[in-house]
Amino acid sequence: MAKKSNSAEKKHRKSEERRLRNKSAKSAVKTSVKNFVALAQKKDPQTEAALKEMIKKIDTAAGKGIIKKNAAARKKSRMQRFYNSMKARNTAAQ
Repeated sequence: MAKKSNSAEKKHRKSEERRLRNKSAKSAVKTSVKNFVALAQKKDPQTEAALKEMIKKIDTAAGKGIIKKNAAARKKSRMQRFYNSMKARNTAAQ
C-alpha cells in the first residue's frame, strides 16, 4: 500500500485484521456444516449435537455481522429440514 497518511495506513491495517477475523469465523461455520452433514449421512448418534454446534456458530457469526441475519436463518432452516428428513428416513427404515 502506498503511504498516503498515517490514518489511511492504520485504517488499512485494521480492515485487514477484520477481514482475517471474519474469514476465520466464516470458515468455522462452513466446517461445522460439513461436519454436521457428514455425521447425518453416516447416521451417527452425535448428529444432533453437531446440529446444535453448527447453529451456535451460525448465530454467533450473524450476531457479529459477519454473515447477514437472513442468510443465517436460511442456512439454519435448510440444515434443520435436512436433519428432519434424515431422521424420518432412519425411523421409516427401522
